[in-house]
Amino acid sequence: MRLQQIAIIAAIGLSIVAGILVWRHETRPAIAKAQVQQEIPVTAGIAEARNVPVYIEGLGTVQAFNMVTVKTQVNGQITKVFFKEGQEVKASQPLFQIDPRSFEAALQQAQATKEKDQAQLYSAQLDLERDVKLLVPGFQTQQAYDQQHATVGQLQAALKADQAQIDNAQLSLDFSLIRSPIEGRTGQRIVDVGNFVQTAQNAGLVTITQVRPIFVSFSVPAEQLDAIRRNQAQHPLEVVVFAMDDKTELTSGELTLIDNQVDVATGTIHLKAQFNNTGEPLWPGEFVNARIVLSTRQNAVTVSAETVMQGPTGSYVYLLNQDNIATRRNVNVVATQQGLAVISQGLAAGNRVVVEGQYRLTDGSKVKISEQQPTKSGEQAAQ
Repeated sequence: MRLQQIAIIAAIGLSIVAGILVWRHETRPAIAKAQVQQEIPVTAGIAEARNVPVYIEGLGTVQAFNMVTVKTQVNGQITKVFFKEGQEVKASQPLFQIDPRSFEAALQQAQATKEKDQAQLYSAQLDLERDVKLLVPGFQTQQAYDQQHATVGQLQAALKADQAQIDNAQLSLDFSLIRSPIEGRTGQRIVDVGNFVQTAQNAGLVTITQVRPIFVSFSVPAEQLDAIRRNQAQHPLEVVVFAMDDKTELTSGELTLIDNQVDVATGTIHLKAQFNNTGEPLWPGEFVNARIVLSTRQNAVTVSAETVMQGPTGSYVYLLNQDNIATRRNVNVVATQQGLAVISQGLAAGNRVVVEGQYRLTDGSKVKISEQQPTKSGEQAAQ
């Protein structure tokens, strides 16, 4: 009986040992596989020091520096057009010709009237001189002398009126040749050759817009007003204009206007910036993004914006050491712009960080660098 019990215990022990051996044999590959899986693939990047602009952004519209709707100042039929639609014109350059014949005739008539009155004045002045000589010895009465003196005065006044008629006729003749009042670009021609135009109709003939220089009108939140005024008092503020994709830089200029009151309905302040518009990248009526550059952060530490994570205690990144071990590091982000996060505390230039794949990481995770993110150019960072 005792030998039977010993045999049973030995069989149980052998079964336990065999089970342990089988378990170890089956779990060893799983453990090895788990150890391999601990190296989490990530994309790495490097924190860099850059000069980063501090700016305020607003949506704006491009406005012509000057815009004039050309209208006629005399009545008549248009006989010539001297420009093409969309053409650049200079100030005083001829645009339209109104039939000048009636104005030339009126000018000649006024000149003839003046010549007639000059002849009469000349004769009256000679008679007055003779009357003066005859008045002293008594051969001419005082009344006749006074009448002759009055006649000379009337004719002198008539000459002034004649000159005014000549000036008016000359002005009408000048107005018959319609010239550009400003330098700019012509728009669509509204009236064609052969049409009769009248001042009473008050109809435009063509619109001219001055596009060099040019304005951009935009608004920013009123709470930014103090920062704008404070920086403008120190130096002229640069305004950089981007296309609506917010990536394509069009041109840069200078802030020229801060409106004298805040729009209480929208809580914004209206601003205006002037641009040379060389090459005409800006066009009147175009929508653009305007950025007022207040200052520049010198040698600011930056990383790609996707590097920064948000946790219950604030922003953090995963820092990589030489052995590719990830360490969670709390950071202070002062700005996020153009795909870059500007870090004021927590990182130094040259630190390696995890850019992508950090959602699977914990503090102390072993990582495998699958890709090194290329460094953005300084020009891109400054935009």
